[in-house]
Amino acid sequence: MRRRTRRSLVNIAFFASALFLIIYLNRDPSNSKTFAWTTIRYKTTSTTLPKTHGTCPGLAGSSKPALVVARVAGDGDSNWLEALTDLYHVCIYTADAPVDPLSTHLQVPANRGHEAMAYLTFLIDNYANIPVAGAGFVHGARWAWHNDALDYDNAALLAALNVSAALALSGYHNLRCDWSASMCSPSGAPPQGSLETSVNAMLEPWNARVVSDAALPGALAALFGGDGSGLPKGGGRLLLGRTDAVRAQCCAQFVVARDRVWQHSRDEYVALRQWLLDGSSDSGVNEHSQSGNAAPRDDRVAGRILSYLWHILFMQQGESNAQNSSPGAYDGIDLERLNTLACPRADDCYCRLYGRCHLEGCDSPGRCHGQYLLPPDFRLPDDWTVTHS
Repeated sequence: MRRRTRRSLVNIAFFASALFLIIYLNRDPSNSKTFAWTTIRYKTTSTTLPKTHGTCPGLAGSSKPALVVARVAGDGDSNWLEALTDLYHVCIYTADAPVDPLSTHLQVPANRGHEAMAYLTFLIDNYANIPVAGAGFVHGARWAWHNDALDYDNAALLAALNVSAALALSGYHNLRCDWSASMCSPSGAPPQGSLETSVNAMLEPWNARVVSDAALPGALAALFGGDGSGLPKGGGRLLLGRTDAVRAQCCAQFVVARDRVWQHSRDEYVALRQWLLDGSSDSGVNEHSQSGNAAPRDDRVAGRILSYLWHILFMQQGESNAQNSSPGAYDGIDLERLNTLACPRADDCYCRLYGRCHLEGCDSPGRCHGQYLLPPDFRLPDDWTVTHS
């Protein structure tokens, strides 16, 4: 055999082997699309849990939906929320404010996980008093690139929001309708469990979006699997397959019905918040942490993982399993159905949430021209607050 022919055969064999390896690594381990993401089972080894400091005054018996606001001092003046008090029972948490050990009101145990710490603290410390009208969860800045309007004004969006209509579909709704900067579009990003996502995370360790996507499968398994002892039989998989994607709207602003909150026990929210705290090296809350399963130490990554979690927790998935009395006990979550519910058509969403119906220019499921424009570099001009207030 000539040397050139032999070399070509070796190259072909090498290429075929590499191709087979790529296909093998990207295969789905199972054809099942049902996942056991129904109950938070994370187990902390911390000996000290945070005390109650996050109760919202006057919430018990309120006929208005709660509006949980997660802010930091850098968000600026919070006076814009006063105009919304006729519509909502406003509960404002300032994550970087000094803790008052004598107060039980509107404080968080640590500035960790971005908005998630305030959201979870509200759910834990006000669990029994969630209003029958539900609750909304938003960020503390009035003007932000992710607020779904041409002027990016959350005050106007919240004033127009029809909470009851938003909750009628599945008991949960993200406040964004436009699909830009989200995982709703199949072409937006590769599946979180894919080989491409894992490689990209290694090549771009500074990229919080890519790193958090790569960390999501393991985080879901740790949160919903725990030590595995409490998993129901036949409840589905824990780990995302190589071709499975969790589709979701960005940016962790949403409304949720009371019964959707109560489909999980208070202890589950405690465990979820402790997952965040256990991953922090400077929270000062825990003496011992379960570092292997706890949240990533990078706060941007931990917070972004939780932004994928809210709709998994709150969207109604099916009838409760009568064999299991746990509030969150369902037979399993159907990923395809979850993705469909998480990413409604933009025109339907604008009509349902904000009363903007019969829109023109809706040339794709996730886009209605003239309703929202993604600003350059995801940033509003520095003088935006001054010029638009």
